[in-house]
Amino acid sequence: MEKLRFPFFSDAADRRPAVIAGPCSAETEEQTLDTARQLVAAGFRIFRAGLWKPRTKPGGFEGVGAAGIAWLQRVKRETGMYVATEVATREHVAAALEGGIDLLWIGARTSANPFAVQEIADALQVFGADIPVLVKNPVSPDLELWIGAIERLRNAGLSRLGAIHRGFTSAEKSVYRNLPMWSVPIELHRRMPQLPLFCDPSHIGGRRDAVAPLAQQAMDLGFDGLIVEAHAYPDAAWSDKEQQVTPLELAEICRRLVVREGAETTESLDSLRGEIDKLDDCLLDLLARRMHVARDIGRYKKEHAMPVLQAARYEALLARRVAQAEELGMDGGFMRRVLQAVHEESVRQQMEKLDE
Repeated sequence: MEKLRFPFFSDAADRRPAVIAGPCSAETEEQTLDTARQLVAAGFRIFRAGLWKPRTKPGGFEGVGAAGIAWLQRVKRETGMYVATEVATREHVAAALEGGIDLLWIGARTSANPFAVQEIADALQVFGADIPVLVKNPVSPDLELWIGAIERLRNAGLSRLGAIHRGFTSAEKSVYRNLPMWSVPIELHRRMPQLPLFCDPSHIGGRRDAVAPLAQQAMDLGFDGLIVEAHAYPDAAWSDKEQQVTPLELAEICRRLVVREGAETTESLDSLRGEIDKLDDCLLDLLARRMHVARDIGRYKKEHAMPVLQAARYEALLARRVAQAEELGMDGGFMRRVLQAVHEESVRQQMEKLDE
């Protein structure tokens, strides 16, 4: 199936990625307009700004709300840019549509809530608006939840849908704000190849110096575009200032991007090899973390005089994981061999702790 295209995103002959750029939050009319003017001067065509900002705790800056619609309207009039904002409720949808917003996106916390997504889908259906909508991945790496959110919108009659990969929340220590876990959007692409896929390197990285390498990784994996937080004065931003870049910095990042060429209906071999390399890196990282936990278990067993091998737990675990692998379309025998090898190495790591 041919990949869906938004009419204003990019020329079919232009192999550069579509880029949606603008501040995390519309803070003041002056800040919004200054940022938009700098972005359009740098060649960007789609302006993003958050008006309603969900916060973990009350008391933080939660956005200017519907008052910012007029600022985005002014951006359209004065720069000719298309404008986009995040919505999370029926009221947000109504205000955005009435204000002539061109594109909506659904945030990670909202996409994790089927009731909230259905409310947005129902509102768009009632208003009869087939507006482009991008869906960020849920905060947890739940592919089915992500697909479910997209399907709710599609079932409401929306035909111009896309997905945004913004990484996944984790308690694990990482150099990133949110773990990329590239395998999840890669599987989404395999399951829904017609869906345009955007990367949000700002939220994955959580810092300015991570935007460029993450954007390049997304290009290497065949993503269609980027949604990046850019601010005229990032050091003075009211929210997420650490991860916002200036419009000129973003222009330079985009200029340096290497975009892989491929056939119209299949990815290039280089792109596929890039996916394998990234996945292998993920596998090695996960295995290293698993062995670190295994050594901690070995230390605990030594302190409590427990045997290393617990056969009943191992057999139950092996059977469960093999069944899971088969449900995911993998060969049970292959997975059994992999798990046995991992278990043997885990036992060896634990034995080393007993011998210390």
